[in-house]
Amino acid sequence: MKRTLMAAILTAGLAAMGAESGDKLSATRSTLEKWVETRQLISKTRSDWQSDKESIEQSIALFERELKGVEEQMSKLSTNSGQADKERAQTEAAIKASNDSLEPAQKFAAAFEVELKNLVPKLPQPLQEILKNPLAKLPEDPASTKMKPTERIAALVQALNEIDKFNNAVNVFSEKRKNASGEEVAVQTIYVGLGAAYFVNDTADFAGIGTPEKDGWQWALKPELAPTVQEAVKIYRNEHTARFLTLPVTIH
Repeated sequence: MKRTLMAAILTAGLAAMGAESGDKLSATRSTLEKWVETRQLISKTRSDWQSDKESIEQSIALFERELKGVEEQMSKLSTNSGQADKERAQTEAAIKASNDSLEPAQKFAAAFEVELKNLVPKLPQPLQEILKNPLAKLPEDPASTKMKPTERIAALVQALNEIDKFNNAVNVFSEKRKNASGEEVAVQTIYVGLGAAYFVNDTADFAGIGTPEKDGWQWALKPELAPTVQEAVKIYRNEHTARFLTLPVTIH
């Protein structure tokens, strides 16, 4: 009886111990499974992070290069802008200095244009025709013109050169002069610079002399000069051999 009771108690105890051990084993197994899952998740997370880290690092390097390039461009723009401002300031200063230096020339041109226009009517008619081109370049109103001083002076210089060339040469032109009856006669006029002029017709029966006066050139009939003037014209045209000729000159 006692044995049977002890066996039953032992069996129940072993059963209880077995049940308790089974519960602990099951719990342990579950814990191990979760630990394994955690390790796998950590490993995957580490692997993913490593991959993402490399991508991020490449992106950072790319962005840093782009940023550096932008900074360099900005630096160049800043430098170029500073250089442009400097060059602009230098150009403006040069323009101002040029305008200041041209101001006396502007005043000279304005004053001389008036003198030249007053002089032209007193010059020989052929020379007036020659001067039409340079004079046409001059402004009508010197005081309000926007014409550049350099252009005005260039036109004045051209006009002065023509006057000087005429004055330092002997020139022959075909013209017309009125005879004693008031009729126009075709003549050849030989100008000796701006000091004197002589004219003669083809038949050498009409001749005279011209002298510069305050109101322009004055012409006087001098029939006796016809042969000598005609000879001078032919020498000028290389139709006769050059020789000394005597013609009257009026000195003022």
